[in-house]
Amino acid sequence: IQGVIGDFRAAARRALEVGFQVVELHLAHGYLLHEFLSPLSNHRQDQYGGDSQGRMRFPLEVARAVREVWPDHLPLFARLSVSDWAEGGWDEDGSVELARHLKEAGVDLIDCSSGGTTLEQKITAGAGYQVRFAARLKESGLPTAAVGEITEAAQAETILATGQADLILLARASLRDPYWPTKAAQTLGAAWQPPPQYARGYLKPG
Repeated sequence: IQGVIGDFRAAARRALEVGFQVVELHLAHGYLLHEFLSPLSNHRQDQYGGDSQGRMRFPLEVARAVREVWPDHLPLFARLSVSDWAEGGWDEDGSVELARHLKEAGVDLIDCSSGGTTLEQKITAGAGYQVRFAARLKESGLPTAAVGEITEAAQAETILATGQADLILLARASLRDPYWPTKAAQTLGAAWQPPPQYARGYLKPG
């Protein structure tokens, strides 16, 4: 475990050296840190298992190690599966508690996703189905990001305007259309400028 913590610290240091300006810890979707959090996957009987404090210990030690080498002026995000969508699994209450500890560890924002640790999960998907997790996690005192079937500019703007989340993160929408942010800005009447490399494509003929 100490070796893996050191690996996370070293990876953050390398990210800084090559010029990244944001780092996100992945505590979601059944990956290692989520496996420690969820009682469905963590059956350890030592200090890294048992009650919620024990199961949170390893992810929090990773967060502190990364913050040691990641400068205070650069954002540190944590992507969290707020719910396992399964009986007896990791849930919203545990996520709020964890987020409060992550704030103390130096995390700046919680990226609110869900699921991924068990085949028994029963996810009710639909437009913006994970936004409620971002709204709930604001109880931690940290800003939150909403994800999950956010596909329309007006939908994203409403989430922000109503205070359900502080940031919208896109994945599949951007894969389908790399120009989604540009089109959204145009749809919402926002002031924007194309990147210099693309400016010629926006010049009017003649």
